[in-house]
Amino acid sequence: MDLQNSQSIIDEHKELVFKKQPEINLISPCRLNDGIIRHSEFEKNRFKVKFNNGDQSVHFFIPASGTGSRMFKFLYEFLSDPNEETRSKTERFLNSIESFAFFELLPYTLKKKVREYDITLDDFVSYLLKPEGLGLGMIPKGLVPFHRSRSFILNAFQEQLIQGLRIKEDQVNFHFTINKNHEHQIKEALDSIRQLSGRKCKIEWSEQDPSTNSIAFDKDQNVVLDDNGEVLTRPSGHGALLKNLNTIESDIIFIKNIDNIQHEAHAQTSIENLKYLGGMLDLVKTELKDAYESENPRVQLAALNHQYHFTNPSTDFEKLSDEELQTLIFRPIRICGMVRNEGQPGGGPFWVEENGKQSKQIVEKSQISNNGNQYRLMVQSQYFNPVLMAVSTKDINGKKLDLLDFSDPEKYFIVEKTYEGKDIRFIERPGLWNGSMSDWISVFVEVPTEAFTPVKNVLDLLDKSHIEVG
Repeated sequence: MDLQNSQSIIDEHKELVFKKQPEINLISPCRLNDGIIRHSEFEKNRFKVKFNNGDQSVHFFIPASGTGSRMFKFLYEFLSDPNEETRSKTERFLNSIESFAFFELLPYTLKKKVREYDITLDDFVSYLLKPEGLGLGMIPKGLVPFHRSRSFILNAFQEQLIQGLRIKEDQVNFHFTINKNHEHQIKEALDSIRQLSGRKCKIEWSEQDPSTNSIAFDKDQNVVLDDNGEVLTRPSGHGALLKNLNTIESDIIFIKNIDNIQHEAHAQTSIENLKYLGGMLDLVKTELKDAYESENPRVQLAALNHQYHFTNPSTDFEKLSDEELQTLIFRPIRICGMVRNEGQPGGGPFWVEENGKQSKQIVEKSQISNNGNQYRLMVQSQYFNPVLMAVSTKDINGKKLDLLDFSDPEKYFIVEKTYEGKDIRFIERPGLWNGSMSDWISVFVEVPTEAFTPVKNVLDLLDKSHIEVG
């Protein structure tokens, strides 16, 4: 990112970093029948049939550049400064070590030493995490072996491909956003599964555009320089991936995180759920087009809004001008699965008010005031956003839309981190499913918790959704 002579860019970032972070005004959490829809199994089957019988092109968009080091955070902490919490987690990890798929990758002599307790904890953990051994703490999370499946050891990239190919017999395509430093390893991992499957599919990857990076400042509002004397920049969050998503040409795009995957033996619920979301997207889009082009579009669209809650329920369609009606309908569409809130960290679905208008948004805790009524509304949320979406980036007539036109640049985040012991501040762009999709047609539906099994901590791999049956 060439910023040495770009004082205007520096000034722009500086202004955003040191002014008050924009806050969202919550009206209420989305609840069942008030922003959240629950369908019966019979109704879900209707959407699945629609998806199975459709001829729409299908793509998966999976952000996958994060490193595996966070999965092993408690091990690093235990070795450097142990406490009761990290001791307990480390003990569970070691007692269950043979249950992890990556145990199979250890040399026989090391396995023998582990089984006989003939190796120090420091040496064993060092072998697992550092490049001299397995290097699990140095590679992308998607390359960490997650599961044993029969005689195979599979990582998350491979599992996403296997699960995605099961969604439809027609061609299914994949786009991963990756760390280019590991491109060769990722390509090898994916190619091996593609060849074994015998299925026709296109696999693409891209990296977060460095030009979207944010400039880092110290507490005195000075630009921070790196070891080479150049302006220090930091990746500006997953919102920067909007540019990557914008390049995909497909009728249905499924968005999910790389670590939200189940063992192949437990994947059917997730597969059926994706079919449900995809079929619903197809049907909602068709019904919006039919209603808009009907003899009484305002009456028909009001009925659809009552059914799908895609805009403010108090919207009086009869009072909308032709231009307002067109603006409301000709937008990207997303069908977002929501799971019951069981205390997971992250965002949730809310009704919000901005500039006198109400809309439905996915909101992160960092976007609202941490005191008073707003915080009370945030913690009352009954649902959580697991990032399970079926989206259309084309309008109801099939014309590709520019997603940047439907993002709100004011919904950025101010981030505080450290760099070489120094406190730094920078901005993250509006989150991909938060501000970057703030002006999309949004439909929120309840999905089963079994479809949400993220691996944030290596101990999550001990949950039943990640263990081979039998």
